[in-house]
Amino acid sequence: MSIKVLIIDDSAVVRQTMTEILSSDPEIQVIGTASDPLFAVRKIKEDRPDVITLDVEMPRMDGLTFLRRINEMSNPIPVVICSSKVEAGSDNACKAMEYGAAEMILKPQLGTKQFLLESRVRVCDAVKAAYQTTGKIRRLIARPRNEGAGYAEKLGIQPKLSADVMLSAGAPTTLETTEKIIVVGASTGGTEALKDFLEMFPVDAPGMVIVQHMPEHFTTSFAKRLDGLCRIAVKEAEDGDTVVRGRALIAPGNKHTLLKRSGARYYVEVKEGPLVSRHRPSVDVLFRSASRYAGKNAVGVIMTGMGDDGAKGMKEMHDAGAHTIAQDEKTCIVYGMPAEAVKLGGVDEIQPLPDIAAAVLRACGQLR
Repeated sequence: MSIKVLIIDDSAVVRQTMTEILSSDPEIQVIGTASDPLFAVRKIKEDRPDVITLDVEMPRMDGLTFLRRINEMSNPIPVVICSSKVEAGSDNACKAMEYGAAEMILKPQLGTKQFLLESRVRVCDAVKAAYQTTGKIRRLIARPRNEGAGYAEKLGIQPKLSADVMLSAGAPTTLETTEKIIVVGASTGGTEALKDFLEMFPVDAPGMVIVQHMPEHFTTSFAKRLDGLCRIAVKEAEDGDTVVRGRALIAPGNKHTLLKRSGARYYVEVKEGPLVSRHRPSVDVLFRSASRYAGKNAVGVIMTGMGDDGAKGMKEMHDAGAHTIAQDEKTCIVYGMPAEAVKLGGVDEIQPLPDIAAAVLRACGQLR
């Protein structure tokens, strides 16, 4: 059964490009396009889509107003915001989250062949991730899931790369500190899950590094939003930032973030690199670095998300003596990444979202 998609955008070029991209995936069927939300209403009445892709800036009715109305319905349709108006510092990104966007992606930018192919995977995966949220709370931002080598080969994409391309596997380095470090990975559903998770931490919580699959420019406003809601400080990670108590660092979109250590000081390295497990930033890269440089001092958390990014890295952390926690299926928007980590045997405990923060603090010795 194909996922039926309605594309709403005032640009004929974007509608055509989106149709070509989505139609290239055998699991997706484009059932129509509309130049604005009012035209779309008629099409929805004729043939209800499973997912809507929606621009923000359009005539007669803007996309955010339409999004809010869609999510006020008794049986709302998952919406993927596809817009160039959700850039760094944009209020639109935060409003889209608040109004119930299932996914947010940047409009495809036609350029090199490789970029177009990469964009094709991102767009198709965003639609599939949105479809998975049907009937669940959907205030979230996400990036693409991993579909495996077979899917990638159908689209002409190179095979999935592992964390080896960023950091070689190896035994934990000698520890010169007992300071606990928290590392967290999340994808689909993670933005709201992370908000709930981080709001529970006291001001003296151990330092934290987080990878949330999110496009470039989204992470700045996401970190600022969390910083205004939480007792701990939250900021977008910059290369060389020290990991300190009372602060969480969010990996910037489109950059890998690794945990490193110099003596007793933990810090982050933010760097370019290829997609790992089809993601950049990649949870596997962060977790690999935590196993290498923090070892038993690390506490790892894997949360809601599609695919398997982070599963291998969590197993490496577990084997290095770290304490590892996975979000349970009931409270996940999509039980993909945690499920894969459990299957690999890298999870010490499984907890519902409201209990994960307490489990982390117990593992860090701050709660009994």
